[in-house]
Amino acid sequence: MVEFVFGNKFVSSSSVIILLMMKVIVVMSGYRFGVANGVSMNYYVMSCPMADIIVQNTVNRALRNDPTLAASLIRLHFHDCFVQGCDASILIDSTKDNTAEKDSPANLSLRGYELIDEVKEELEQQCPGVVSCADIVAMAARDAVFFAGGPVYDIPKGRKDGRISKIEETIKLPFPSMNASELIRVFGQHGLTAQDMVALSGAHTLGVARCSSFKSRLSEADPTLDSDFARTLSKTCSAGDTAEQPFDATRNDFDNVYFNGLVRKNGVLTSDQTLYASPRTRSIVNAYAFNQAMFFLDFQQAFIKMGLLDLKQGSQGEVRASCRTIN
Repeated sequence: MVEFVFGNKFVSSSSVIILLMMKVIVVMSGYRFGVANGVSMNYYVMSCPMADIIVQNTVNRALRNDPTLAASLIRLHFHDCFVQGCDASILIDSTKDNTAEKDSPANLSLRGYELIDEVKEELEQQCPGVVSCADIVAMAARDAVFFAGGPVYDIPKGRKDGRISKIEETIKLPFPSMNASELIRVFGQHGLTAQDMVALSGAHTLGVARCSSFKSRLSEADPTLDSDFARTLSKTCSAGDTAEQPFDATRNDFDNVYFNGLVRKNGVLTSDQTLYASPRTRSIVNAYAFNQAMFFLDFQQAFIKMGLLDLKQGSQGEVRASCRTIN
């Protein structure tokens, strides 16, 4: 059997064919999105043809040194898009006159800013003033998904960077204590369906949660929480609010183990376990727990859709020289 290297993995020739077929499907979907949003897969083909390769190589190099960063890059993209749209507002530093999004309690655990800076510096050397920070965040998240073992896909590009970043806007982010109905409502405000929401929640196949985000579940009996797993969470929290609990047993692998955990009542956050506890979303969780390929396909389509939220067009945005400050 012939094997090829994709990302950090060896895959068979048959797997390569499947991966490429999946990529074609999403590329076709991306062109459809691009027509509606003024973005396209080949946005930088003339102005910065090496953009994708520079991002991928820099991200892969960083993830080989620290695989846990993959979860952070995906979360960075999500937290950016849900506030002010996908405009890299999450990257802007606070000033004496303004407290920015990144200093919100909801964002204090975010990581990856230095990696985005590194990518931006390399792109500025190759193509000054061309590639937006918003596109870098989106491409880095895409590459993190694949590096961790998730689906291969491309994304439309051409986002512009925003000029506003305010801490009070982070109230729009979903809370870890939300139930399924609340999550469906919050995601629905952004044009995302219940299925999109469950698929995107599957990003919790990577990374960890801090005790402060789930300890409220331990103060009294939670019927949606397995008793043995409750003891595991309690043991984690005995080390303090900043103690970390992996979302599933394969914290650095992008797979469907997260959904299998929900079926066993091993969801870490209330917003995780509610997906299985609620009749409105339980069938989707069951489907993803049974069929990883279905999860991968739905995730990549939902991630592309999310990555096109409230894009800045024309004079509404800019291409920042530094991702941390407006021009």
